[in-house]
Amino acid sequence: MSTTSPTTGRRKSSQAKIIVWVVLAAVVAAAVIAFLVARSNSTAAAPEDAGQVVRENSRVLSKAPDEQAVLVEFLDYECESCRAAYPFIEELRGEYADTVTFVHRYFPLPGHRNSMNAAVAVEAAAQQGAYEPMYQRMYETQTEWGESGEDKSAVFRGFAEDLGLDMAAFDAAVADPATQERVELDVADGQALGVGGTPTFYLDGEVLNPESLEGFRAEVEAAATD
Repeated sequence: MSTTSPTTGRRKSSQAKIIVWVVLAAVVAAAVIAFLVARSNSTAAAPEDAGQVVRENSRVLSKAPDEQAVLVEFLDYECESCRAAYPFIEELRGEYADTVTFVHRYFPLPGHRNSMNAAVAVEAAAQQGAYEPMYQRMYETQTEWGESGEDKSAVFRGFAEDLGLDMAAFDAAVADPATQERVELDVADGQALGVGGTPTFYLDGEVLNPESLEGFRAEVEAAATD
């Protein structure tokens, strides 16, 4: 029968603890390195002028002939909150069509399986002058395809067919990496601005955080009548 002295037992226990801490340190170091690499790659992919609320190529939903204010929305077509805001924004468009320009910026969230596919499909339709009907179709049908784990690109292609688009041109635009890059430019701007969720609104370049729809309307009205 063998025996282990208290000193030997403490030494083994100490060695075991050292090994555990070394392993943990290695895991933490690896995680830090992975984070820094990912952040570096993300930063490298972003344009040098990232952080613009509106760009020359931003999708203008409606241009006010007597523009007094610009309302910009960063949106995700698979976002339920964006769909909930959709009728209210359309109502505001009707009320302030003459004085407020409404602009959309793509901001598909990574947690949504089809948000990027939807944005690419809308951008492809926009290249044929069909931005408005395509984005409206996305929100009107969101409950049918949203929150699905399956690729719904074929569904979005069906929307384009229903709108009577040139399908050869639509398919080419969807397949063209430049179309997704156009969407990702909006995402880069949003991230640089600090957009963390959708919908996020900017009124005349300043983030809009009203506590109610009445407050939202009041701020838009004030900007529209200045």
